[in-house]
Amino acid sequence: MAVAASNAVNAAAKAPQAGYPNESRPLRIALIGNPNSGKTSLFNQLTGLNQKVGNFPGVTVDRKSGVAQLTATQRAEIIDLPGTYSLYPKSLDEKVITDLLYERAAANYPDFVVVTVDANNLRRSLLLFTQLGDLGLPAVLALNMMDVAERHGIRIDLPALERELGVPIIPMNARNGSGVAALKIVMAQRLAAPPVRFWEPDAQVLPLVRKIREQFDLHNDYLALHYAQQYRQISFLSPEEKTNIQELAQQAGFDATAAQAAETIGRYARINEILLETVTVTRTEKREPISNRIDKVLTHRVGGYLIFLGILFLLFQAIFAWAQYPMDWIDQGISGLSAAIQDRFSGPLVRLLTEGVLAGLGGVLIFIPQIALLFGFLAILEETGYMARVTFLMDKLMRPFGLSGKSVVPLISGLACAVPAIMGARTIESWKDRMITIFVTPLMSCSARIPVYTVLVALVVPDQAAWGIFNLRGVALMSLYLLGLFSALGSAWVLKKVLKARERSYFIMEFPVYQWPRWKNVGLTIYQKVQAFVFQAGKVIIAISVLLWVLASYGPGQKQEMAEAQVRQQAAARGWDAPELSRQVASARLESSYAGSFGHALEPAIRPLGYDWKIGIALLTSFAAREVFVGTISTIYSVGQDADMGTLQEKLRAEKDASGQPFFTPARAFSLLVFYVFAMQCMSTLAVTYRETKSWKWPLAQLIYMTGLAYVAAFAVYQVLA
Repeated sequence: MAVAASNAVNAAAKAPQAGYPNESRPLRIALIGNPNSGKTSLFNQLTGLNQKVGNFPGVTVDRKSGVAQLTATQRAEIIDLPGTYSLYPKSLDEKVITDLLYERAAANYPDFVVVTVDANNLRRSLLLFTQLGDLGLPAVLALNMMDVAERHGIRIDLPALERELGVPIIPMNARNGSGVAALKIVMAQRLAAPPVRFWEPDAQVLPLVRKIREQFDLHNDYLALHYAQQYRQISFLSPEEKTNIQELAQQAGFDATAAQAAETIGRYARINEILLETVTVTRTEKREPISNRIDKVLTHRVGGYLIFLGILFLLFQAIFAWAQYPMDWIDQGISGLSAAIQDRFSGPLVRLLTEGVLAGLGGVLIFIPQIALLFGFLAILEETGYMARVTFLMDKLMRPFGLSGKSVVPLISGLACAVPAIMGARTIESWKDRMITIFVTPLMSCSARIPVYTVLVALVVPDQAAWGIFNLRGVALMSLYLLGLFSALGSAWVLKKVLKARERSYFIMEFPVYQWPRWKNVGLTIYQKVQAFVFQAGKVIIAISVLLWVLASYGPGQKQEMAEAQVRQQAAARGWDAPELSRQVASARLESSYAGSFGHALEPAIRPLGYDWKIGIALLTSFAAREVFVGTISTIYSVGQDADMGTLQEKLRAEKDASGQPFFTPARAFSLLVFYVFAMQCMSTLAVTYRETKSWKWPLAQLIYMTGLAYVAAFAVYQVLA
């Protein structure tokens, strides 16, 4: 492998220099390849922590980009494109590839592409490569999973394959980093387009192709052919240009479907010739692959679901059991810091710092262990290849409810965040299936609900074992997730009847090979998700906490002073001690503040659910983001209280109702939990639904339906348990 890599580096160094559009800026390199070809692993190896997520211009499909240090003096921007099998897109996420690669004058057009190829599936992978080569794109081939190919008896003559393809080839293993250093050396070169052509348009379509090429000043015939076949989907073409191409195609009697079929057959014929000259299979597998034997267990029609439920139980047990200690340390640390500051200093600014900023910060930091555990588990399932099996397994469950097999991916992604999950629905071709998926995905319990769930569950569910092995709190947490899943399925079934969706859709996917998780990638995922939570949700939580402190610390006119004077009169008459007097004064001032006025205005509407005006404030603020609920109650129950009163859990347990009994009873806590399972309290989700559907009808319907469902369900729970 080392010799082949050295040859590839030398070949790249001797390649003719391409006239790159702007020599002063860093190289811009696009990673492209089939799904499960190791593209994401390679992206992580090249960029490490230097990554960011944005949107492709004009669409709402995620684009991951990062910076790679190729040499001591040269850096490059790496763009991670969605996985695809060819340049004929079948879904909206694949469409961004053609939009990027078909317009050479675009600001983000890559200088060259790195094509990741699975060495075990060269025939399939080379279809995409030959298309990219015929577009005239400078390229390097990253031949991944060479170790697996060698174990299967596949021998590849790399120098011969380089000659046939006309590009540098780097053998590598993207998971452990083998070959990445050689790839960086090649990427630092000024590469030229492949000198060979793998397929030429038929003579019958050449007149049409040449007209389009001349009219749009295109650099080769194959790109002009794609204009003829895909002009309707090319976003940068104007309506007039699309009409012009349509007229030319009609005049030429051009059949796009037949042309694509002929091209695919021709390309595979050429690929077969190349592989016959360069690939040798030294042995054939006599036994059934171990992955197939594992799949028979993990995707069994009964056992597969039981295994998946067992894994979920383990996940939710871990979220409580393993995260509890670091959460307690963080909570006690924030409480101790606030107490130390208040003991040494005094004044409004000190109260703003301890009751506003630190209380809000505590509402962010305390959930880092649970967020890290959740995404760590999900990353491990993804890295091992098990998540693809879950997707296949859940397909059978989804179909009776009117959901496409491809709906499974957005729904499972919704356990992390509804925003990218709704974007993921772009892979669904059927409009009705896509709309149903977008509508019900927010009912899946996302990670933003974890702070709300864990605080309330810990208040009313005992920390004890059930059936000897399960923690009751973990069981309660999993029940909330299952409630979200079943409500999503039920809502999809109802919406299917409303929309009268009758089309049949088909779910075809490729299972990745089973592999041990690469812990660097798992750690990178955890870091990225925790960073996003702290710096995105955290900024909102702290900002709202500071605003709430101001609203809760001041009131209209002399209303707070009058309320305090009244409490002191009652204290003198009833003989309250100093701690009780302090608690009653703080409560009276809070109730007469601006925040208290807002809460009291909302209280009549939420009183049937068992909520008071303080919870009303938290409900209002959490419409910005669900996790803000915890930051809000942390601030509300900190204003005016002694910092040494204890942690947030202790403050909530100490809260009393009008009769002096604990306020957070099981009835109120479970009512709140059910409310947050169903409620649409995420501005970002509403915004992305609007962007994906291009209509306010769908996000408004989501808001009304989910809020109504949350209110009715919470009312029923409180009335039954109270």
